[in-house]
Amino acid sequence: MLALGLSLAAQADLPSDIGLHPENVTLPPVSKHWVWANDMVFPHMTDSQVHLFDGDSGRFLGMISSGFSAHSVLAPDGHTLYSPETYFSRHTRGTRTDVVSVYDTATLKPLGEIAIPPKRASAIPVVGMAGITDDGRFLLIYNFNPSQSVTVVDTQSRSFVGEVETPGCALVHPSGPRSFFSVCADGGVMSVVLDDSGHAVSQTHTDPVFDLTHDPVTEKPVRMGDTWYFVTFDGDIRPLRANASGVTALPSWPLLTAAEKKAGWRPGGVQQMAAHAGDRQLYAIVHQGPRESHKDGGRTIHVVNVDTHARVRTLHTREAVGVIAVSSDDHPLLYAASPEATNLMIHDAHSGKLKHTVPEAGTSIMYLTTH
Repeated sequence: MLALGLSLAAQADLPSDIGLHPENVTLPPVSKHWVWANDMVFPHMTDSQVHLFDGDSGRFLGMISSGFSAHSVLAPDGHTLYSPETYFSRHTRGTRTDVVSVYDTATLKPLGEIAIPPKRASAIPVVGMAGITDDGRFLLIYNFNPSQSVTVVDTQSRSFVGEVETPGCALVHPSGPRSFFSVCADGGVMSVVLDDSGHAVSQTHTDPVFDLTHDPVTEKPVRMGDTWYFVTFDGDIRPLRANASGVTALPSWPLLTAAEKKAGWRPGGVQQMAAHAGDRQLYAIVHQGPRESHKDGGRTIHVVNVDTHARVRTLHTREAVGVIAVSSDDHPLLYAASPEATNLMIHDAHSGKLKHTVPEAGTSIMYLTTH
């Protein structure tokens, strides 16, 4: 009885705005300064989550539970979030079920669920794990089991369309309203064009465009307009222009100076680059280390102009980060986190000034999504 009395007293002291039952809330209007943090929850990966934060205030706005290996995809208009998810009937074993959960970003309530074949790749989320066509019509999900393919989902009818086989070619990068490409094991690129029903009408394979022997690219490019920017382990930018007509390799250029390369500087991180189309600027985390340290983060971020290839500025973070994203508006924010730490840092992207630090923002944030 004493324990019950203490419990009731504690409840009575709670602030009046905290209820004892779940409540549905409506968030403020969708903002360009919202950031979605995909948290793989590495210690118990079957319980991954997607956290939503407001960059202007640093406030936590809500969370979505997303099964195994979270990798959410935001619709182009920012009003819908698609979450490819994997579940097992016994939580960690049993019958596997893969779905795409559809969420309203104004309330974080689920709007529906789309069943897909149980094939989606279960891995640390990177940009090419899933994507959406430029008009928002088709969701594209990379499969690896161990054959490679891409699942196509119609977001309009909320139905599974089919599967595009991509043998020897990994991940999926949208290149228009009805096209995408994947990078292949020989250093070439496979381009796929879809029809208006989401089925593949053409697949072409280029000759090798990447040197996989001497200085391979990482699997973590960023997109600006019709160009995807890849970076090599040693710090050279290798752009690909991609559209429905195919993929063309553009001239490469160095992210780092010869002196920096000699001193052991190189790009690194899990989400090691970000891009701002309006400024025509590319952000890249760099650190000093051997080639095998390509997944290590750093406290230095180089910002370069993709047209002139000149370094515009260098930013420094308070702690080492391995995950970055930049908002797309005229007053951009730079979001930075470390998969090993729990802090989300929010900077003014132009000045580098730290605006907010969100402590305990997640367990193992691997990928940030902005509108």
